[in-house]
This record gives sequence, structure tokens and C-alpha cells, in this order.
Amino acid sequence: MKDILKFLKTNKIFYLATTCDNIPHIRPLGFVMEYNGKLTFCTSNQNDMYKQLVLNPNLEICCVDIDYNLLRINGTAVFCTTEDSQKEALQTMPSLGNLYSVGDGIFEIFHIENVHAVLQTISGEKTILQ
Repeated sequence: MKDILKFLKTNKIFYLATTCDNIPHIRPLGFVMEYNGKLTFCTSNQNDMYKQLVLNPNLEICCVDIDYNLLRINGTAVFCTTEDSQKEALQTMPSLGNLYSVGDGIFEIFHIENVHAVLQTISGEKTILQ
């Protein structure tokens, strides 16, 4: 988990893919935190990403670093929105306060279960991260 979190935070922008009607949808994200020992993210329940994850919680995240090392994370989204998880997210990234507040009815927190993360170098060497 520590290596995955470090890679995502170091590279700042990563992409999360969902599906809707068998059509892939990819969007950039920049927020990640460890919460209760899980890789955790946030979204609004007003956007398509949330709706797609509710219908089909399978997701993939992709991130590339400056040396073209590629991290792919597969898993299942599990929503874990609580006051505590929202507070932790706002402490982790205070600028989220421009969009959300604790208990606002739209701020959703989710973590990934069944994480499978593979780091691949530009030369093709693969390492499974945990």
C-alpha cells in the first residue's frame, strides 16, 4: 500500500476508468489517501463517475511517472462515506473544501477492495505492489 500511495501522490495526476453500458470512461483524479489501511478516493454523488461506480464498482487506475514507469491498479470500489472519512479527506487535501464540506450530502468517499497493482518499467519489467 505504501508504494502505491507514494507513486500516486508523487505523480499527482492519475486516471480512473469505469464503464457504463460497456463503454469505458476515463477521468483524471488527483486526490488519494490512506484511510483505515485502504487506498481511498473521493467524488461527488452528482457526477457520472459516482453513478457508474454504483452500477458497476469494478475500476482501473493508471498512472505514469516521468521515467515512463506505469502503475495499473484494478479493484472494486466500496463507498465508505462517514463524517470521519470526509474530515480526513479535507485534512489530507484542504483545497477539497472549495468543493465539499462534511455532511453536505454530495461528498462521497470510497476505497478499493481486492487491489491488484502492477508497476511496469518502460523495458517491460513488472512488479506486483501491495
